[in-house]
Parts: sequence; structure tokens; C-alpha cells
Amino acid sequence: MKAIQADITTLNVDAIVNAANSSLLGGGGVDGAIHRAAGPELLKECETLHGCRTGDAKMTKGYRLPARYVIHTVGPIWRGGKNGEDAKLASCYRRSLEIAHQHNLLSIAFPAISTGVYGFPAERAAAIAVKTVTETLKNLNAAIDVIFCCFSSRDLSLYEKLLAENR
Repeated sequence: MKAIQADITTLNVDAIVNAANSSLLGGGGVDGAIHRAAGPELLKECETLHGCRTGDAKMTKGYRLPARYVIHTVGPIWRGGKNGEDAKLASCYRRSLEIAHQHNLLSIAFPAISTGVYGFPAERAAAIAVKTVTETLKNLNAAIDVIFCCFSSRDLSLYEKLLAENR
């Protein structure tokens, strides 16, 4: 596991994870960037998936992206932390890794799910991400190379600190 600061749409990995909305039909932030970079074929495939529940994930091809696949997951909207947000966010990471493992993928990049317009506190989200990915890889006995792709240097330092503590 490692953290980098980069544009997730430029990464040459087996799969990138899209912090999608429940329609899976594109939106703002990382979701919009992924849809723009992948091209209109991604939207066409997403239309056949009939949406996705919060905490779940679905996979499509990557089309014009360097990544072969996109795993779309729907993070929770932050409502103060008393509405199951932590468990739903953990489920996003777990389900994405389960799908990657089922398809024998060897590398995956995650954005900071739910920390943009959905308002999840970045420190709390990063801690959940690192803990859940560590536990899920162990439970699946999977050797998947995981990259936490950070948009900001602030997020990068959060993940680097957590990963150093986790070694």
C-alpha cells in the first residue's frame, strides 16, 4: 500500500475506483473527471447497471483511461457520524477490493471516497480507508497493489502518516 498525489485518471493500474453517486451516471469531482477521461462509452455502460446502493460497488471497463477497469462505489453523505457513515464508507473499500479480487486484478487506486462534496471528514475517512483495506486484503489473502491517490498534499500527508503507523 502506498499513497501518492496525482490525477487518478492518469494512473496505469488494473482498476481505478470512482467515488460515484447512486445513479452511476456521472457527476462532479472525481466522478466527473473519470467520466470525461473515459469517454462516452463509460456512460453508456453505466446506464445498463441501474445504479448502485451506498456502500456497494459495480465494475465497468475503463475505455479511454489507462486503467483497464473502473470500480464505481457510492460513499455515504456525512450527516454528523451517527447514521452509519463509518460502516458504509468501510463497505465501499471492502466491496471494491472484493470485486478486484474476484476478477484477479493486481492493482487498484482509490480516491478519498466521500471527502469532497459528500463532506466526510478527511482524517476520519483516511483512517477508515487504511484500516479497511489492510483488513480486507488479509481476509481475502489477496496480493493486490493498493494506491491511495490523493488530490491534495494535505490528504497525501494524512495517508502517509497512517500508512507509516500501519507498517
